[in-house]
Amino acid sequence: MCLSTRPGWTDVSSSALRLVSTELRRRRVVIGTRWRRLNTGRQALLTLAHLRNGHPYAQLVAGFGIGTATAYRYIAEAVEVLAALAPSLAEAARTASAKAFVLLDGTLLPIDRVAADRPFYSGKHKRHGVNVQVLADPFGRLLWASPALPGAVHDIRAAREHGVVEALAEVGSACWADKGYRGAGGSSAPLAGDGGTPSPQASRR
Repeated sequence: MCLSTRPGWTDVSSSALRLVSTELRRRRVVIGTRWRRLNTGRQALLTLAHLRNGHPYAQLVAGFGIGTATAYRYIAEAVEVLAALAPSLAEAARTASAKAFVLLDGTLLPIDRVAADRPFYSGKHKRHGVNVQVLADPFGRLLWASPALPGAVHDIRAAREHGVVEALAEVGSACWADKGYRGAGGSSAPLAGDGGTPSPQASRR
């Protein structure tokens, strides 16, 4: 479903828009908000346009008729509301225990940084960003995303710091990851695979 942001368009599902709008409405009731420049539906669309398509603030403020500071505050508030809905690693691990296996991988989310910000520079990707670890089910559906670490942090270190492998081991969940994760959880870590497709035996587990 395409929804207009004036002057551009963004591809946003109606279900995602309803979810964010509903959660924002609940928040406004809790904090006693009486009036805002944007209603919850418009605030949700503003946020999703930024997150989904990466629209810069200059385009957003022109399309929604608000100031830059207001746009930043509205988006930050909505992201905080969405973050509160995210499952913890322990909750994701319990969900993973019912799957044949789960997939673990890291991704670099690009950010704008100057050359002096070396902790955020990934030598592997040759750019600045943050390292986020992701757990997905066998069909690639997201189960959990970690807090962000500087882009210079390698995947194996990130997995150790978040305790991903240990959490999966506690619930007995098999985990597939590439070679970069070998040794992330010690000799008892439930890691297998070399970045390829899980074996038929694992898929039938």
